[in-house]
Amino acid sequence: MKISFAEPALPDKGAVVVLVAEGRKLSPAAKDLDGKAKGAVTRAIKASRFEGEKGQSLEIVAPAGTALDRAILAGIGKDFGELEQQALGGNAVGKLISSGSAAATVIVDTGARDLAAAAANVALGAQLASYRFDRYRTKEEKKDKPTLKSVTVCVAGAAKARRAWGPMGKVADGVFFTRDLVSEPGNVIYPESLAAEARTLTKLGVGVEVFDVKKMEKLGMGALLGVGQGSAHDSRMVVMRWDGAAKAKKAVAFVGKGVTFDSGGISIKPGPGMEEMKWDMGGAGTVIGLMKALAGRKARVNAVGLVGLVENMPDGKAQRPGDIVKSMSGQTIEIHNTDAEGRLVLADVLWYCQDRFKPQFIVDLATLTGAIVVSLGNEHAGLFSNDDKLAEKLTAAGLATGEKVWRMPLDEAYDKLIKTDAADMKNIGGRGAGSITAAQFLQRFVNKTPWAHLDIAGVAWSKDAKPTAPKGATGFGVRLLDRFAADNYEK
Repeated sequence: MKISFAEPALPDKGAVVVLVAEGRKLSPAAKDLDGKAKGAVTRAIKASRFEGEKGQSLEIVAPAGTALDRAILAGIGKDFGELEQQALGGNAVGKLISSGSAAATVIVDTGARDLAAAAANVALGAQLASYRFDRYRTKEEKKDKPTLKSVTVCVAGAAKARRAWGPMGKVADGVFFTRDLVSEPGNVIYPESLAAEARTLTKLGVGVEVFDVKKMEKLGMGALLGVGQGSAHDSRMVVMRWDGAAKAKKAVAFVGKGVTFDSGGISIKPGPGMEEMKWDMGGAGTVIGLMKALAGRKARVNAVGLVGLVENMPDGKAQRPGDIVKSMSGQTIEIHNTDAEGRLVLADVLWYCQDRFKPQFIVDLATLTGAIVVSLGNEHAGLFSNDDKLAEKLTAAGLATGEKVWRMPLDEAYDKLIKTDAADMKNIGGRGAGSITAAQFLQRFVNKTPWAHLDIAGVAWSKDAKPTAPKGATGFGVRLLDRFAADNYEK
């Protein structure tokens, strides 16, 4: 979708969105529209329950006295903050995308001290809401086809808004890249093809290395390789580097789980819902999208992104329950369930990351456990960390972007749940504390590096549309980690 900025003015045609504060207080543009439409705005409000509260909207089709397709009155409530601004843009696009209107104008002229910044946030929400993954649909009902092609955000100081939008647009590109990767089916995205997608970031100046099976065997990555040995697709590890700061500055590191399809392996999953396991590479998708966002906006940070890419399939060569594998760290792992595979992938990638790059910290992301969905539902990602300051920074970035995290405990007392007589550890605990035992497992592969683990199983994919995320792949984590880096590591 094309996003542009202009000085405030009512359009002659198309759709227009004007703001109304709580208590039915019309913005200057809403008052202007009411005059040109011979009181249609006032009459519509009086005939409705619209009060201008946050998230409320009221549509007026073909308002009298104008050539407009429709006007939308958008409530801003009392507090029109950053997230509310983005939600307004997203809600507007949600209403207009298949309405028949080809162009929309949103006039931001009230509710915020910095109207230019507010306008940029409205544009970000609009862009994020415009996402669709429909490349495989050959037939679609006319009423469902998008008609909206462009959104113009009008604000006093349009040039300032345009400058603020620049880096935001690059972050949106990263979110869209992640959503695309996570939405693709398993016959399109598998370890080799996902590695190829990561290679496209070289166009933005990202250094990309792809490790094949032979190279990982030399490194001793027995935990990662064991997961993928039953697949027709060879496993890969990808290392991405963005050098945006001085060479002497230590890198910040992000690691993603990339199980491109998870059948469960020999411990096979139930059939119903297994089609959703194409998005078990959501953590890797987020890291790749984040690297695109950082490079796209020329972030002043040195960042590395590492993703372990495997396909977990049942086969005569597949890993079995009872097998023992040796990780790159030298620690041995007894496999009690081949469906607890993500932690095996991350074990080797985390160890490689801390050993080679010695980063300031590592944040890993993984659709790791169903237990985190039981704990937190679909509103928060689970946050586990060995460093309080790192956890606090991630929590703050989550609140700022609306990609919220909730800290969960780590404690040595849980280690007894992954003890086994045959090896240094087993890959599952018992029925209780499933997300915690998974995090305790991962912690054994970071040494003393400040580390945080984000279990995104409940938030990487959504069955319900939200203002800035249509249902499906959400791209969760790209905006969170971009903000986290910008606020803390680019100063």
